[in-house]
Amino acid sequence: MKIKLLVTLFFLSLIAVTHTFAQGYKIKTIVIDPGHGGRKPGASGSYSKEKDISLKVALKLGELLKDELPEIKIIYTRKTDIDVDLYRRAEIANDANADLFISIHCNSMPPGNKHIKGVETLVAGSHRLKEQDAAIRENADIKLEKNYKTKYDGYDPSNPASFILFSLLKNTFRDKSIKFAKLIQNSYISRDERLSRGVKEQGVLVLQRCGMPAVLTEVGFISNSEEEKYINSAKGQSEIASSIVAAIKTYKKNIEVK
Repeated sequence: MKIKLLVTLFFLSLIAVTHTFAQGYKIKTIVIDPGHGGRKPGASGSYSKEKDISLKVALKLGELLKDELPEIKIIYTRKTDIDVDLYRRAEIANDANADLFISIHCNSMPPGNKHIKGVETLVAGSHRLKEQDAAIRENADIKLEKNYKTKYDGYDPSNPASFILFSLLKNTFRDKSIKFAKLIQNSYISRDERLSRGVKEQGVLVLQRCGMPAVLTEVGFISNSEEEKYINSAKGQSEIASSIVAAIKTYKKNIEVK
């Protein structure tokens, strides 16, 4: 099953790469993925939950894109507070032949580290196994899915060594994902004066399964009182969405083949 999965995903990636470099290529479809949802709340702050913030930011992002780039089709993995399995989120993007996948999340730290704040954006990666804390946290939702070991071919979200299973796939869209992630981070910094924690390669399962450039952006620390207030505010959510749109516009300009 593991080999079959890898082969299938590899050919999906190969087809998408061919499409990406075709003459006259344009970004036509973007999938927006609000992290968590339903019985998977994600991280919790003093008064809010990650699933709610990610959904509000995602919906604002989609509306901005429709206004400013109306030629692009926008698909959401969820538009309400529902539970969507991780494999299904990537499947939605793959089935739509999407050109970009953007997953919206909030970061969190345990007690004693609540002073930590900032934004960071993740791309698929499986090296530096000792630095996979964020990936382990984001992948933990699959334990709430029925028959998750069957669905994910024996994948264990608490074992960093499991990330190696998908390492053959990550390089296909690695460079483009990193370029896009850097644009998002630069946009946060230049437009909103946010503290940047950089771009990181981690074994985030939903990104590993996407057959297109894909990022997971952590829009702030819900465990930090200052940032929790910001990412819950209408102003903060609008700024975050606007910064991501600015990054998309720059990426679109750079990547499209005339």
